[in-house]
Amino acid sequence: MLNKLYWIIGLNLIPLFGFCQLEKSDTLYTELKVLDSLLFEEGFNKCRLTIVDSIVSANFEFYHDQNGIQDKPLFLKGFRESLCSNPERKPIRKLVRGTLEVFPLHNEGVLYGAIQTGIHEFFIKEPDKELYKTNVAPFTSLWIIEKNQWKLKRVLSYDHQNPGPHYGDKFESKFPSPLFTSDSDIEDLLRQHKIPSVGIGYIDSGVLKQVRIFGEKTVGNPADYNTVYKVASLTKPVTALVTLKLVEKGLWDLDDPVYKYHIEKDVINSPELEKLTTRHILSHRSGFSNWRHLTESQELTFEFEPGTKFQYSGEGFEYLRKSLEEKFGKGLEDLAQELLFDPLVMKNTHFYWDNCLEEENYAAEHDEHGRPIVYEKYTTVNAAANLLTTVQDYGTFMTHIINGAGLSDTLYQQFLYPYSNKKPGIDWGLGCQLLLDLNDKGDFAVMHGGGDYGLKTIMLMFPKTKKGLLICSNSENGMVIWRKIIEEYFGVLGEEIVKRQLE
Repeated sequence: MLNKLYWIIGLNLIPLFGFCQLEKSDTLYTELKVLDSLLFEEGFNKCRLTIVDSIVSANFEFYHDQNGIQDKPLFLKGFRESLCSNPERKPIRKLVRGTLEVFPLHNEGVLYGAIQTGIHEFFIKEPDKELYKTNVAPFTSLWIIEKNQWKLKRVLSYDHQNPGPHYGDKFESKFPSPLFTSDSDIEDLLRQHKIPSVGIGYIDSGVLKQVRIFGEKTVGNPADYNTVYKVASLTKPVTALVTLKLVEKGLWDLDDPVYKYHIEKDVINSPELEKLTTRHILSHRSGFSNWRHLTESQELTFEFEPGTKFQYSGEGFEYLRKSLEEKFGKGLEDLAQELLFDPLVMKNTHFYWDNCLEEENYAAEHDEHGRPIVYEKYTTVNAAANLLTTVQDYGTFMTHIINGAGLSDTLYQQFLYPYSNKKPGIDWGLGCQLLLDLNDKGDFAVMHGGGDYGLKTIMLMFPKTKKGLLICSNSENGMVIWRKIIEEYFGVLGEEIVKRQLE
C-alpha cells in the first residue's frame, strides 16, 4: 500500500481522497469507459496499434510493478513485440465488471482531466483452447484533455497477482473486488451471476454477530430478515442433533441396531440389517445408496456391509427417522420442536410447509438464467432434505453447535470424531463433514452443503475458534459465490477449505 501511495505522489497526481466518483450513467464516465475499451479491447486484444497511437499522449508514461517504466515509443514497441507477435499464444485483457471508477479533475471549475481506476484480468488465448487466466491487477489511469481531445498521459499497473487455482466456472465469481465494503458490490455480483438473493450469517465468539440479506425472494419482492430458504441437505445436521439430544437423555443408543424399531420390506431378509446402527447412519456408512429412486432397481438395498466404508446416503437418514418415529410415537417435526426449535426459539424453521409459513416470505428457486422455477410445497417430513428456515434461525442452530450443542463432553467429542473418510482431507463425523488439521494450530472445520435444482446452501463452523458462516441462495448459480465469500471471511483458512473441497 505504501508503494502504491508513493507512486501516486511521485507522479504529482492529486490523491483520490476528496474526489467525487462519477455515477455510471454520467457522460464523462461513459466516454472514458469507451476510451478504455478502445485502448485494450481494440488495441491490446486485437492489436490495432493505430488506435493505441491516436489515444496515447506524446509524453505518455507507463509504470508497471514488474516491467519498470516505459515511455510512448517503448510502450508501443511492447505492444508489437510482446502482445501481438505470436497469434498462437495471444495475451488478452478484460476489465472486471463493476470495478471501473472515474474521478474528474477540475481547475477553477474547468474540467481538464480525469483519473480512472479499475481491475484488469489477463488471459492467454491459444488455438482450439479456452481462455485461461494468468494474472489480475488493479490499474490507475490519468486522462488529460489535449487540444479538445482525451489523451492517456499516465498509467499505473500494479499489485499483479497470480489468480490461484481454477476450480471451474461453477466456483469462479470473476469478481475480484472485495465484497462487504459496500452493498452495491454484492448486488453487482448477484446481478452478474443472475442470483436473485443471498442470505449470509456470520458467527464470531460463538455469537451470531451478523445477518445480511440481499436481492429478491421473487421479482419485486425484496428479501429481508424474514426470508425463508429451503436448505436441502442442511436438514441432515438438524436431524443428527435431534438424535444426539435423545442419546444425551438416555432415550436412544447410537449402537443399537435400528431394525428393533423399524424394518423396511425391501431389506427384511438382508443379512446386513441386524448390523445397521445410528452411528453408521449419521457417519454415512449405512451401506444404502443416496436415494433408491436413483438406482436401477428403485428399491432399498444394502450395497455393502454397514460400517465398512463411506457412502453419502439420504436413505440412511430417512431410515433413522422412521425408526425414531416408531420408537417415540411422534413425528420428527414434533421431536425437533421439543428438543431443538422451541428451546432455541427457532420459530421460522419447519421440516415441511404448513400454515405457519407465509408464501410471500419464501425465497423461490431460480434456474441458471435467473428464471423462477415451479417449486413443490412438501407437506411431509424428510430427515435428509427440504428443511425450511431463515438465516437467523439456522445461524442460531449453528451457534448452539459451536458452543457444545448442550451435549456432554463425551458425546460432543463423538459428534466431532472422524468415523469415515470421504477423500483426503475430508472426514465425516455424526452428521457433518470434518476438515481436520487445517493449519499448524490444529484448527478444524465442521461443514455441510445443500443443493437442489434452483437453490444452493452451505454452512461452515470452527468450534475451536467459535466462528462460523452460513450462505443461503435461491439460485442454481449459488455456488459461484461460495469460494469468494469463504476466502474473504477466513483468509488462508478459507483457501485451505476450498482447496480440500474442490480439488
